[in-house]
Amino acid sequence: MASRILRSKSSSLAVCNKLWRFSYSSVAVAAAKPAENVALKDYADYRRSLYGQITHKAFLVDAVGTLVLLSQPMAEIYRKIGEKYGVNYSEDEILNRYRRAYGQPWGKSRLRYVNDGRPFWQYIVSYSTGCSDSQYFEELYSYYMTDKAWHLCDPDAEEVFKALRKSGVKLAVVSNFDTRLRPLLRALKCDNWFDAVAVSAEVAAEKPNPTIFLKACELLGVKPEDAVHVGDDRRNDIWGARDAGCDAWLWGSDVHSFKEVAERIGVQV
Repeated sequence: MASRILRSKSSSLAVCNKLWRFSYSSVAVAAAKPAENVALKDYADYRRSLYGQITHKAFLVDAVGTLVLLSQPMAEIYRKIGEKYGVNYSEDEILNRYRRAYGQPWGKSRLRYVNDGRPFWQYIVSYSTGCSDSQYFEELYSYYMTDKAWHLCDPDAEEVFKALRKSGVKLAVVSNFDTRLRPLLRALKCDNWFDAVAVSAEVAAEKPNPTIFLKACELLGVKPEDAVHVGDDRRNDIWGARDAGCDAWLWGSDVHSFKEVAERIGVQV
């Protein structure tokens, strides 16, 4: 009898402990967001105390995953265009092989994207699809330079970028990309939004190397500490920008729209 009572008390205590931990963790999670918001506000107030109402002189933005997005899944396009060239891999196979190829060290040079990036992309396409047909590669390569392949991530982007420039904030794209980025921006009719474009293939440095961020600041004529970079990759965008001395916010976490970016900088849209 005594042992059953002890087991019962022990079980009740365990349940109570679990409930307490659950309640505590729920409160902690609920409290985390307000605390984070307070920290962001405090930081914005601190910047304004140093620099005035507009906290940054320049806004640097990542291209793929932040400014622009693919309009169709990569594997779907590789398969569709490849069908007439004999590609018979499934989209799952293409995706898996693509990830494997892209994740391997590129041994031809220290950079993946040199000039137009053709050697690197020829390797990726042939490995992903099993097809080395040069016509297939050229059709696929050209497709990713058009507005059929990409669309702007934020429908309010144009309005926001115009408001930023009107307020005196300088703008630049900072991207790990080959030389197709400039014609792509023209195809999307957003090239005139920016004062500068820093492309890894032209700068000869890929994020997270701070060199590409420093080059963007040089092109804009601002100091790194006066710029904020926004991108979707914590390693490439956040760590890289901060190593260069820039401020940095993670897209989809710290900020969720370009309007939010502008408001945090101190520009009303």
